[in-house]
Amino acid sequence: MKVGPSSLAVVINIKDGKCTMDSPDQGAFGIETTVNHLSADSLNISIPAIGGKLAGHRNGDTLKGAFVQMGMSFPIDLKKTLIERKRPQTPRPPFGYTTEKVTFDNTKGGATLSGTLTYPAGYDGKGNIPVMIMVSGSGQQNRDEELFGHKPFLIIADHMARNGIATLRYDDRGTGKSTGDIANATTADAMEDAAAGIDFLRASGKFGKTGVLGHSEGGTVAFMLAARGKADFIVSMAGCAVRGDSLLLEQTKAISGIHTLTLEQIRNMAKAQNNAWTNHFIDFSPREDIERTECPVMAINGDKDLQVDATMNLEAIRRHLAGNKNVNIKKYTGLNHMFQHCETGKIGEYAEIEETMAPEVLEDIAKWVSEQ
Repeated sequence: MKVGPSSLAVVINIKDGKCTMDSPDQGAFGIETTVNHLSADSLNISIPAIGGKLAGHRNGDTLKGAFVQMGMSFPIDLKKTLIERKRPQTPRPPFGYTTEKVTFDNTKGGATLSGTLTYPAGYDGKGNIPVMIMVSGSGQQNRDEELFGHKPFLIIADHMARNGIATLRYDDRGTGKSTGDIANATTADAMEDAAAGIDFLRASGKFGKTGVLGHSEGGTVAFMLAARGKADFIVSMAGCAVRGDSLLLEQTKAISGIHTLTLEQIRNMAKAQNNAWTNHFIDFSPREDIERTECPVMAINGDKDLQVDATMNLEAIRRHLAGNKNVNIKKYTGLNHMFQHCETGKIGEYAEIEETMAPEVLEDIAKWVSEQ
């Protein structure tokens, strides 16, 4: 998509009459759309979460059209591509553990969350094995936190179950089989949804300690829950520990090439980010929640993470948890925001890398949780 003299990559995923949008350059994936029209030669969709519309007609092997947002129109050319990616870590049946489809309600937030409970084979729910609820990063994510064919939360659930740990992962509100308002949702809403999941797990009486594993924004949510006494332990994977505006500034400088843009292009980018989530996040500081966290904490990051800077955020966590005696902080060499071994850490690499998550990260998490 042309934005002035620059280009912005846009991916439209169409399957079984349904459609999602990815904006890889902005780190946004699986954005839900409303299909207004879909035929062999034309496409018209609305993207409620960002207040955008996209329409185009087929011209040879290209769909030519326009993307409209905030009263601005940008020309766009889409080329049909069938992508088959190798994802060797994705678990295949038969599984050596038990999975159970569940739902739970955030009554206050008007959302019903649909998820998958995974626990070791043969476990009868009468023991005290630990259980973790998994909270995804920003944007609309399904229960596997799927992007580019990678399913990191499925892989974590698989590894934990094989190591005696239960997990609950769920579709974000307004995504997959979950209901609720996503267009106006903020980090506070994500916390309330996860809190409802914790209440569901504890009410079941099937497990022992109940923890939270959060990735990216989910790591921030983990600290929010811990500060409110909702978690017995937390695992923060590339969680944000600084003010939202500081994080987004560093992220934009690292990813977008903003120094090459004109003032008008920067203004257009700002308009596109004018939504409920961003407006809440830029004013939010996790410091108080981190300082109030008394439960055991594992905080990890990769040194090639361009979305959540490892040094800045891990050091902030270390400072804010100075009074907590059970803290495990680790920075992994050569890993990106998705905890993949990588070359540069750029978002464009995520899809090209066959590995979904570094095995040492999975092993370290399972070992640490088992010790709590």
